[in-house]
Amino acid sequence: MDYVSIAMILLVTCIVTYFLGSLHARTRKSNYKLPPGPSIFTIMSHVFELYNKPQQTLAKFAKFYGPVMLIKLCTETTVIISSSDMAKEILHTHDSLFCDRSVPDNTTTHNHDNFSLVFLPISPLWQHLRKICHNNLFSPKNLDASQELRRIKLKDLLNDMHKSSLTGEAVEIRRAAFKACINFLSYTFVSQDFVESLDDEYKDIVSTLLSAVGTPNIADHFPILKILDPQGIKRHTTKYVAKVFYALDIIIDKRMKLRQSEDYVSKNDMLDTLLDISKEDSQRMDKKQIKHLLLDLLVAGTDTTATGLERAMNELVHSPEAMSKAKKELEETLGLDNPVEESDIARLPYLQAVIKETLRLHPPAPLLLPRKARVDVEISGYTIPKGAQVLVNEWAIGRTDIWDDADLFSPERFLGSEIDVKGRHFKLTPFGSGRRICPGSPLAIRMLHLMLGSLINSFDWKLENNMEPKDMNMDKSLRAIPVILNNIK
Repeated sequence: MDYVSIAMILLVTCIVTYFLGSLHARTRKSNYKLPPGPSIFTIMSHVFELYNKPQQTLAKFAKFYGPVMLIKLCTETTVIISSSDMAKEILHTHDSLFCDRSVPDNTTTHNHDNFSLVFLPISPLWQHLRKICHNNLFSPKNLDASQELRRIKLKDLLNDMHKSSLTGEAVEIRRAAFKACINFLSYTFVSQDFVESLDDEYKDIVSTLLSAVGTPNIADHFPILKILDPQGIKRHTTKYVAKVFYALDIIIDKRMKLRQSEDYVSKNDMLDTLLDISKEDSQRMDKKQIKHLLLDLLVAGTDTTATGLERAMNELVHSPEAMSKAKKELEETLGLDNPVEESDIARLPYLQAVIKETLRLHPPAPLLLPRKARVDVEISGYTIPKGAQVLVNEWAIGRTDIWDDADLFSPERFLGSEIDVKGRHFKLTPFGSGRRICPGSPLAIRMLHLMLGSLINSFDWKLENNMEPKDMNMDKSLRAIPVILNNIK
C-alpha cells in the first residue's frame, strides 16, 4: 500500500477519532486524570513520521508531553512510556496488572493467537508454555547440550566470509546476518536448515510475519473493517504462515517416524525435547502446538538477532578504536583467528560491553511488544484506563540523559558495570522484563556473542570503494569486505 493510501486511511481514523474522543471526554469518569498527549491534529501532521519512524517520532513527542503520554485513535487508547523509572512501574511494580497483550488482528490467522506464547493472555496454557521454554528449551543445560549444532552453522558462516575475502567481494551484512541467524535457529530447533538456501521468498515470509505485528493496521481501530482487510496485511500473513506450517509438518512427521525406531539417538535439539514432552502429555503439547511455538521462536528470533548482529558490526566498523579493542581482547584471550565458543563468552568483558551498547542504541524491538492494562492503574499521578495498550519506548530510554553522551557508541560505559540485559535493570531492557520477558533471550545472547566475536577475530573488515568510516551512512545496510588474516583456517 502506498503512502497516499496510508495517509487517507489514517486521516479518516483521525477525523473519526476526534469526534469519538470528544464524545468520550463528556462521559469519562470525573476522577480520571489521563496522561497528556498530542492532539489529533498534531498526529495528523506527523502521519508519515509516525508510520516510518514511530519510536523516534514518539520520543520527540515525549520531550514535550512527558514520559507517560497518551494517544487516542478511535476505539484504541495507547499509552507510551519513555523513561526508565516509568518503565519499572509497568514492567516490575505493576507487572501483574499489565501482563496481558493487545492482539493485532493480523496475528489471529490460523488461530495463532490462541496458541502463541507471545499473544496468549496469562492462563494455564501460557504458564505451561512458559515453563517449557524456561526449564527445557532455553535452560543453560539444554543450550549447552545443543551448542554443537550451532558450531556447525558458525563454521558455515565463516566459510562464506572466507570465500568473499578471497575474491574481495563486499558482504551485505544484513543479508549475511539474516542467513546466519535462520540457520543457527533452525539447527538449534530441528537439526537441519529450515530452507536449503536463503531465497527471497523465505526472507519475504519472515519480513511479512514481523510486519504483521509492527505495521499500523486500520482494522485494529475499526473492527468493522476486519472482514475487508483494507491493507491486505492479514491476507499476506495467512498465506505465509501456511507455507511455514507446511514446511514444519514435513520436518515433524519425518522426525516422529525416525523416533519410532528402537535405535534412535536423540539429536539434542528442541524438536526432540518438545516431542518428548508431547509423549508425556499430548493434550498440552501436540503437533499443532509445536508448530505454533516454533513459528513464534523462528520468526521472532531470526530478525531480532540478525538486526543486533548487523547493528553491532555497523558500529564497530564505524568506530575503529572500539573494533581494535574488541579484536585485541579476542586475540589475547582466544588467539588470533579462532572462533568464539559459547564457554568463552564470560571471559570477554569488552565483547559483552559491545553487545550491551549495541542493544542500548538499537533495541531489536524499539517499542517492545504491547502490553494491556487489566484494570485502571495509577502511574505517576495519571490513570491508565482498563484495556489501554501500553508501549515502552526502549529506543527513547536508551537515548535519554540517564546515559552520559547518550548518542555516542561507547562500550566502555558497561565495563565494570552490573547492568545486564536480563530485565533487572530498567535502563536497559531490550528483551523486556517481568512475566513477559522474551523467553528466547538466553539463546539470542549466545548467538550474538558467538557470531560477532568470530567475525571480528577471524577477519579484518574494510568498507567497499575505500570509503572512510566517518563517511558511513548508519541508516543504510552495511556493505564491507572481509579481509583474510595470515593464518585463517
